[in-house]
Amino acid sequence: MTRPRMIFPKARNAVASKPESTDDYQIYATYRRTTEGSYMGQLKVVRKTDGRLLFPFTGAPDIGPFTDGDQAREAAQRHGETVVQSDLDNPEP
Repeated sequence: MTRPRMIFPKARNAVASKPESTDDYQIYATYRRTTEGSYMGQLKVVRKTDGRLLFPFTGAPDIGPFTDGDQAREAAQRHGETVVQSDLDNPEP
């Protein structure tokens, strides 16, 4: 069974505006179960102003393991909020 992929459309205008608040980001936090029975957080963070995928990136750390799915999802959400705040403080081009 394959899951459908999340596809994020790119912004249409070539000149993207600078992100100004957390509303300019979308955080997708979820979890998956490993073969050992633990749970790993999964995260995607997208900057809405230009459609840039900020997380995950090549070499991104794993979130977990945790003993239950809610803990994994909450940890992913917290990590996503940290990524957003870091990008607001110092936006990547």
